[in-house]
Amino acid sequence: MNIKIERLNSTFVKEISYILQNEIKDEDIKFVTVTDCDISSDLSYAKVYVTVLDDTKRENTLKALDGAKSFIRGELSKRVEIRHTPELKFIFDESIEYGKKIEDLIESIHDKGKK
Repeated sequence: MNIKIERLNSTFVKEISYILQNEIKDEDIKFVTVTDCDISSDLSYAKVYVTVLDDTKRENTLKALDGAKSFIRGELSKRVEIRHTPELKFIFDESIEYGKKIEDLIESIHDKGKK
């Protein structure tokens, strides 16, 4: 991946996090954490990976984010100097859950070794 895309990914994570925290009025979106961003090489699409504090609100949060993505994209176009702001797609980041599952498995194996 080239340096420009990596820099844009980092900038998008920071700016989208700021927009979600300070400018969105929807309460379903208040406790969303942006974990990563993956912008396509032609800068037309951006996959924005998010996690939610309360796992039971996952579906409602993704629907609310999809509803707010045009506002978020508009705010990004004002903040990030880029010719064409990519189309945003919000995806729930499963990596944290996967890491927790692996950690629990390792811990259970470790506990069995002690017995």
